[in-house]
Amino acid sequence: MPNDNKPRLRPRERDAIIQSLRAGVTPRTGLQHIQVGRAREVAALLKDIERIADGGSAIRFIIGEFGSGKSFFLQLIRTIALEKGLVTIHADLSPDRRLHATGGRARNLYAELLRNLSTRTKPDGNGLTSVVERFITEARRQADASGERVDVVIEARLDHLSELVGGYDFAQVIKAYWDGHERDNEQRKYDAIRWLRGEFTTKTDARNALGVRTIIDDASVYDHLKLFSLFVRQAGYAGLLVNLDEMVNLYKLVNRQARLSNYEQILRILNDCLQGSAEYIGFLLGGTPEFLLDPRKGLYSYEALHSRLAENAFARNAGVIDYSSPTLHLANLAPEELLILLKNLRHVYASGDTGKYLLPDEALTAFLAHCSQRIGDAYFRTPRNTIKAFVDLLAVLEQNPDLQWTQLIKQVHLEKERNTDMPEVSGMDKVGVGAPAGGNVGSGTDIDNGDRGEGGLATFRL
Repeated sequence: MPNDNKPRLRPRERDAIIQSLRAGVTPRTGLQHIQVGRAREVAALLKDIERIADGGSAIRFIIGEFGSGKSFFLQLIRTIALEKGLVTIHADLSPDRRLHATGGRARNLYAELLRNLSTRTKPDGNGLTSVVERFITEARRQADASGERVDVVIEARLDHLSELVGGYDFAQVIKAYWDGHERDNEQRKYDAIRWLRGEFTTKTDARNALGVRTIIDDASVYDHLKLFSLFVRQAGYAGLLVNLDEMVNLYKLVNRQARLSNYEQILRILNDCLQGSAEYIGFLLGGTPEFLLDPRKGLYSYEALHSRLAENAFARNAGVIDYSSPTLHLANLAPEELLILLKNLRHVYASGDTGKYLLPDEALTAFLAHCSQRIGDAYFRTPRNTIKAFVDLLAVLEQNPDLQWTQLIKQVHLEKERNTDMPEVSGMDKVGVGAPAGGNVGSGTDIDNGDRGEGGLATFRL
């Protein structure tokens, strides 16, 4: 039946969704058109967003198997945060982007985060300049109202940052941007943005360009994230949400000391958020069960993190989920929810016109039945291949209207989703969400097979 309550679908959103799905990646726009389920998880994260906007902090570890929907969930929460007036920054960890490192790898992560800075009016990233401009506009408005000079107002508004690590130079860079704005010096403005993005690699270059003595380096990444959360608040935004996906890349680090140093940084962030030491900032960290539960290489191998992230025993014994826990395990997508998702995809493919549906309802159930016969319950636990095959089927029917769907469904070839980054080793059991901390987990060997992540189309479990 036609659904008049569906949100309006713009052609650009339709094309972006379809192209992303066919490529096997998470759409960056139009998520509301394909979202299903996960109401309680979203409600829990909405409370976190409200806490951040109220001056608090939050941290969540979004845990799910390869193909379970972490990337989609992170993207969905990011979209909600933008609507609530937060600034969001996001990046995927990789061998060249870590929370703690030497040789510029942590700074690379910071630079990627700031390049992906988004606001409600700039949801696709590259929003840093607009945030700085909004701060300058607020300062000018205040200066006009009080009769003071703009630079004096800027200094007063940023004075509290000087008490924090790196805060003095941060404030100096913002004033340098204002100076460039007043003098129509585009190079000075550009240098200020480069500094804020962490793109200066030497202190000498920064001193020559802006007159500051420090740069954002590997050791100061987290301190500058906290600075930036306070700055966006001064610019008129509700707070800052940091999305970090592909955390499994820390688990894959071969060097034990490098791995533990990154876990120590996670512990520092966790302590600050849980103890209320950070303000107007939240963290979402997406990873696999191995990343969390492996007692030899995962977060559970670090005792301080293990004790803080351990599952709520009362919730486990009662067979329920504690949605207030720092760790949020994404449940499997139910077959009924996948059917709703296919209906949503059919609606999107038809550009929201129910008269242009390429498949009837019985074709959707027949398609799912075929998937179940081919790969069992994996078609709804890790539905990346299922969804991609469905969109491919719609593409063929659109281009060949003389074909019958009954002819095509039996030709759909599916394979179980496999995480090629985490090859299983004989004799080792793979971690599950409910696996005990001391069980056989992970691959049993140190592996470092590149930076291909665990997210992607898995997202459809939402």
